[in-house]
Amino acid sequence: MADVKKTLACIKTKNEISPQIFDMWLENSEIASKAKPGQFLSIYMKEGSRLLPRPISICEVDKEQGRLRIVYRIAGKGTAELSDYAVNDMIEIMGPLGNGFYMDEVKSAILIGGGIGIPPMLELAKQLKCKKTIVLGYRDTRFLSDEFATYGDVVIATEDGSFGTKGNVVDAMNEHHLSADMIFACGPTPMLRGVKTYATEHGIKVQISMEEKMACGIGACLACVCKSKEKDHHTNVNNKRVCKDGPVFFADEIEL
Repeated sequence: MADVKKTLACIKTKNEISPQIFDMWLENSEIASKAKPGQFLSIYMKEGSRLLPRPISICEVDKEQGRLRIVYRIAGKGTAELSDYAVNDMIEIMGPLGNGFYMDEVKSAILIGGGIGIPPMLELAKQLKCKKTIVLGYRDTRFLSDEFATYGDVVIATEDGSFGTKGNVVDAMNEHHLSADMIFACGPTPMLRGVKTYATEHGIKVQISMEEKMACGIGACLACVCKSKEKDHHTNVNNKRVCKDGPVFFADEIEL
């Protein structure tokens, strides 16, 4: 992590693809050359009162053009400020951060995204070379689902029942009797807890990407710890730093 430092990126495109959800392509060839599915960026705001960066997952990588795509929801003043920026604006970022997904030796997979945990699954869907089913969970409005269809069979769950299975991603998996040798999941903790239970019941290994509030983004401040089953060598207590040790963990490493 020592070689990861603040740098500048240029906003090349910006679109609101769903209410309060923005899609941006950022140009930074150095970060794009290193980025892996499941990693994230720390994005620094220009407003001086907002000292801490905002962690945003990498949605897609274009190594040839040196670009990274982020898709994020406005959740507070920082992301609201980011959504006000214009094409060709320069912003400070740091990355790629985190460990990303383990993709070796996976023969069949279920990719699960819930809400704003959907975007980081897109690059994984592109790079994972195996049979895969993609399960996407929405509250109501859908985004990115058409893009996922390029890379696998897509199953959708909506809380209001407006499309696909009425309910959550676990309801959709049960309805379609889904199985594989690996599950990859990103979303809110209650969703991940349900996915972990489903995986245990069906004898499937599962990797989860944790969504936690972060401060430094590099593992120094311990603001984003989650409870682990084994003692962490850094703190000698039962926790892991989501930003440094994660955000991706095998589900049997941590407690949800």
